[in-house]
Amino acid sequence: MPKLKSHSGAKKRFRFSSTGKIKYKKAGARHLLAGMSSKRGRFLRKAGQLKGYDVKTINKMLPYGN
Repeated sequence: MPKLKSHSGAKKRFRFSSTGKIKYKKAGARHLLAGMSSKRGRFLRKAGQLKGYDVKTINKMLPYGN
């Protein structure tokens, strides 16, 4: 069976944790930060974890668990 290609966009945006869960960088921490509370900024620093049906979709896009 031929090798499967990984989705280029997904490769750049998602990482797998050591336990196999999918991590991603949260949106909203790039610009227009002056109006944001420092508490909000701190929470955006932490990586998010995918849940639900999105996990199935990303697993298809990254068949070899990048």
